Amino acid sequence: MFMLWMTGSPYAQAGDAQAGADVFKSECSECHSAKQGHNKKGPSLFGIVGRAAGSLPDYHYSDALHQAPWTWTTDKLHGYLSQPARKANPGTKMKYSGLDDPKQLEDLISYLDTFH
Repeated sequence: MFMLWMTGSPYAQAGDAQAGADVFKSECSECHSAKQGHNKKGPSLFGIVGRAAGSLPDYHYSDALHQAPWTWTTDKLHGYLSQPARKANPGTKMKYSGLDDPKQLEDLISYLDTFH
């Protein structure tokens, strides 16, 4: 609890972006690209951190995500990706069961945060 108080956010410790590239490849790349403007089954994740949910103009999102009232922050990504997508955002098209390894999750989010 002391460390939580010192860092402010439970997710304040940055992961390893290089290791996150491997997590992205195994967990995300089948459906998502990290290249700007390159959508696959899912939207490009380039620039995801700081982007409003459901806001890429060239991707057809589910109503649930298109109408989601949030911006993708590292904390929001942590909560979203750590559980099944359909629980995190009921009505989503995304079929993902969640990433339950905290280290891999931190690494993945650090990797996603490098694309701007």
